[in-house]
Amino acid sequence: MTAAMIRAPTFLLLLLQLLFTTVAAHFSSSSSSSSSSSSSATLSEWRSGRATYYAAADPRDAVGGACGYGDLVKSGYGMATVGLSEALFERGQICGGCFELRCVDDLRWCIPGTSIIVTATNFCAPNYGFPADGGGHCNPPNNHFVLPIEAFEKIAIWKAANMPVHYRRIKCRKEGGVRFSLDGSGIFLSVLISNVGGAGDIVGVKVKGSRTGWLPMGRNWGQNWHLNADLKNQPLSFEITASDGITLTSYNVAPKGWNFGQTFEGKQFES
Repeated sequence: MTAAMIRAPTFLLLLLQLLFTTVAAHFSSSSSSSSSSSSSATLSEWRSGRATYYAAADPRDAVGGACGYGDLVKSGYGMATVGLSEALFERGQICGGCFELRCVDDLRWCIPGTSIIVTATNFCAPNYGFPADGGGHCNPPNNHFVLPIEAFEKIAIWKAANMPVHYRRIKCRKEGGVRFSLDGSGIFLSVLISNVGGAGDIVGVKVKGSRTGWLPMGRNWGQNWHLNADLKNQPLSFEITASDGITLTSYNVAPKGWNFGQTFEGKQFES
């Protein structure tokens, strides 16, 4: 057997290995690029919906709506808020999430080049006395937003009434830390979580006293969470998880002598 005969199979083997490596790298790169593009599209994807408004001095501003935030001005949300139709509200889990809206398709009423950022604080109930396309603005499957007129008029003239919009979920930017408002009686503890940055909507909460481990809390309604446990005369720490899976832990938020009716401030998610 000659040296040339020995080298030929070796050369073919090296060539096959090089070809396999090139193909694998190509598919790996394509997969990574596709995944990255998909993630980016999800974060910035605009969807179609409609928006209406309610008048100034509406009682909704005082009671805070279905998310339980109370007086929206005093709690820091101001008029940059929105009520969501059933298709968007997710039974209250979306409370605290932020949306960007812009007026589209109606050149008579849209204010060009404008958009608004609002926080979900309320629910727009369906009205099954009307069809979804004939007066039942918040009926399924409509993606509908009800805005304070002050927010509505930043992107459109009020005469637009039921206005076509594009919307997308975005990260919330909030000043200060996450707020924990304590309520309840005896061993029943209720906590309203507000002023949440990042994803904005909370999907899981745990509380810890100085004499306990981490105790999971249940969602009562909106962003009100509750637990039956004797936590009096203990400093309280909170662990909250947002809808994007990020968890934030604030230790000793409430001091040992906390009382029902008090609000304390913890850390904040990155925006």
